[in-house]
Amino acid sequence: MNFDISHLLDHWDYQPGEVAVRRFKTKDGTEKIQLRVDLGLLQMNATGRPDGKRPFGRESLLQHYQAKRQRFRRTHGGSDDGFTLKADDCAKLQQEAIQYHHRYICLFQLEDYSGVIRDTKRNWEVFQFVDEYAESNELAWSLQQFCPQLLMMRIRAKGMQSLREEKHAEAVQVIEDGLEEIRNFYRQHSRQDLLEQSGEVHSLESWLQDLHSKRPLSEREKLEHALDDAVRREDYEKAAQVRDALRNLKTSR
Repeated sequence: MNFDISHLLDHWDYQPGEVAVRRFKTKDGTEKIQLRVDLGLLQMNATGRPDGKRPFGRESLLQHYQAKRQRFRRTHGGSDDGFTLKADDCAKLQQEAIQYHHRYICLFQLEDYSGVIRDTKRNWEVFQFVDEYAESNELAWSLQQFCPQLLMMRIRAKGMQSLREEKHAEAVQVIEDGLEEIRNFYRQHSRQDLLEQSGEVHSLESWLQDLHSKRPLSEREKLEHALDDAVRREDYEKAAQVRDALRNLKTSR
């Protein structure tokens, strides 16, 4: 067996600062994603756990720990008081979350926004699970600190979905709501100091400003621009037609 992958890398150059991704199917029909990195390739499954493994016979470690919690409840009268995640548990869940992080970054580049939303939702569930059951606040924060980045990617994916469907106003609302969600996260964790320097907030604010500047004109605004243009060109016949169209627009409303 030839383990050398040089022939693959020779035809796919690494470009610093760029996310180079491709998606393909294997001979057995399994869909895979490859990410070009400086030292080679990262390959992952397009669905399920990215590395294709099934820890403890389940799709993910998260599902395994959720099942452990359910067993704990059954033996403790339906209560989960006393169920905790230790440092090793949190580290394993964080390592698994990193796999999904790599994949949703790739999926965003591939414009698979529904896939991004799926994987960010999954990681959000991990962060909330750890936040609730970690045996210390420090352990909980070890994952919680990545929430703003995750939220930003989810917001971007939802916003891009709306723009793809030409729903400009909906995209703006998604970003505005998302910004408030990130700000609330910092407030709830008493980390206003991090809010001021948040790259995620600055990135989304910049995107929002760009969308506002490119807002599609309403029918009324289009007619008003056309009227100004006709008057400027002294095309009074055209100006009269546009005025009639404006009156009809007001009447129809």
